Amino acid sequence: MTNKITSLFKIEFPIIQGGMVWCSGWRLAAAVSNAGGLGLLGAGSMHPDMLQEHIRKTKAATQKPFGVNVPLLYPEIDKIMDIIVKEDIKIVFTSAGSPKKWTPFLKEHGITVVHVVSSAFFAKKCEDAGVDAVVAEGFEAGGHNGREETTTMALIPSVRKAIELPLIAAGGIGSGEGMLAAMILGADGVQMGTRFAVSEESSAHENFKQSILKLGEGDTKLALKKLAPTRLIKNQFFELVNKAECRGASPEEMKEILGKGRAKKGMFEGELEEGELEIGQVSATIDAIQPVSEILDQIKEEYLTSLANLQSAKYTF
Repeated sequence: MTNKITSLFKIEFPIIQGGMVWCSGWRLAAAVSNAGGLGLLGAGSMHPDMLQEHIRKTKAATQKPFGVNVPLLYPEIDKIMDIIVKEDIKIVFTSAGSPKKWTPFLKEHGITVVHVVSSAFFAKKCEDAGVDAVVAEGFEAGGHNGREETTTMALIPSVRKAIELPLIAAGGIGSGEGMLAAMILGADGVQMGTRFAVSEESSAHENFKQSILKLGEGDTKLALKKLAPTRLIKNQFFELVNKAECRGASPEEMKEILGKGRAKKGMFEGELEEGELEIGQVSATIDAIQPVSEILDQIKEEYLTSLANLQSAKYTF
């Protein structure tokens, strides 16, 4: 397949692996890139020296394009950006902040910049800031959610009308059928996080992966809206957060409840009750831990089969 996204990133298929905290290390990024998609390292859960190590290991494991996802609220953002430039990274996805400050810096160094948004309004801001593409993420997603709770199916057409840039759909997409639906609505490609979080190459703890396989509809919920809206598995930590939010706890109190290292404790260390377990709604459709190559082959087959079925259908209105 050749389109705006494959041409922009020089990849075979318009499928991007989300740069998830505690899941998106060098093994996952390299595997996705080797399979024809675009792998992303999740800098949000890495100290600068750790990111540098993962970049170098990714380079050793693949000759294909890959990138780095950088939350712009990261406390050591200057060091992260310096490493990205020094290591000659060509693709950067930014999120959780305004792209106005860092986009010119990255573009000056020949880097393709993509920003994650949750509304058409911010998508237009990204276009004005000079990014090369936009990820529009519905509230079905696991992380970086919008407070408006706009679904992907409602968000993509709205963003498509607002901007001319290449558009990547995210949130609730974990199959070839979902990919086709997003592209029919106006997306040029898709970003999948949850589907790859459960892959063999994901750096997430086995306990976390197994817990995802057991999820059904309604077993996740958007929380932490006064800090950074995140979709969580319902566990003891979630119940603590939910009770505090229901009684109107202040942002300061929510920060105290969240503490430090909650996501690492849950997703990377496997503490399923006290840890923060971020995952998207599409988790309810995943029933196996698969290697990345198998996941990509399955998505491609589903996409082509669905497209053929759609093209062969005859509708009378």
